[in-house]
Amino acid sequence: MLEEVERWLSTRSWSATDRPLHQILAAKQRTGRTVSVVLPALNEEETVGDIAAVIRHDLMRQVPLVDELVVVDSGSTDRTSEVAAAAGARVVHRDEILPRIPAVPGKGEVLWRSLLVTSGDIVCFVDADLRDFSSDFVSGIVGPLLTDPDIDLVKGMYDRPLGGATGQGGRVTELMARPVLNMHWPQLAGFVQPLGGEYAARRSLLEQLPFPVGYGVELGMLVDALHLVGLDALAQVDIGVRKHRHQDGQALGRMAAAIYRTAQLRLARGHLIRPSLTQFERGGDGFEPRTYSVDTEERPPMVEIAEYQARRAA
Repeated sequence: MLEEVERWLSTRSWSATDRPLHQILAAKQRTGRTVSVVLPALNEEETVGDIAAVIRHDLMRQVPLVDELVVVDSGSTDRTSEVAAAAGARVVHRDEILPRIPAVPGKGEVLWRSLLVTSGDIVCFVDADLRDFSSDFVSGIVGPLLTDPDIDLVKGMYDRPLGGATGQGGRVTELMARPVLNMHWPQLAGFVQPLGGEYAARRSLLEQLPFPVGYGVELGMLVDALHLVGLDALAQVDIGVRKHRHQDGQALGRMAAAIYRTAQLRLARGHLIRPSLTQFERGGDGFEPRTYSVDTEERPPMVEIAEYQARRAA
């Protein structure tokens, strides 16, 4: 490991307990910074309501840490929107945001568009499929941004159990993202969960970043933030255990392909020869090929979008 990374691990890796809630609230009051929490959601009616309810109760009613709670529904066919609204979140549908640019499927697309419908100085992203959710997830990763002006982005780190085994989750991280980061961006080798969906950043940083539209958004954001603000502006906080729905192996393959594509574009900014992935499923006549397109589109930094510029000027 690079000496720089060892130093970073000792100075930029914390536990959620390192910053008590009263300390975070005092910093928020002192700085006047506002906080938005965004939950990107697609067919998450079983979990999104519980997450929204915990945030609203613990961090909006009991203490004034979160100023805005927004669920961005990216085309759910279940009751995600109704459940989220009943739990006290403001629900916005992806296609209603920036309608002049047709939306494409993908998590990164939703996160990018969320910048147009939120106003917080600090934006915290939380996946909507978490189980046994604790508000420490939010306060833990928002805390350093409120207490330390030199921090621009904070990732959550946690254990990810799989099938009862501790630490067996995060398969795409271990098989794709971590090797790629260690080989090509070794300064980022200290991140425990580089692909984790729980992180927070200053709006002033997010609005300058391009957003891969799909699963590559987390890796792309880390790499681009490293180049834009440097390693010492990045941090991570231990928030315990993350329980969520796990994807099957083929879905993980598609995620890995999107992440590799994101890395490739940042290494060369060139053209993909074949932006697709063929996988195999056993059918009645043996193994049948299934070919999926790999996300090749990225959204530009939000600060370049006319509607966003107009909102800032208003």
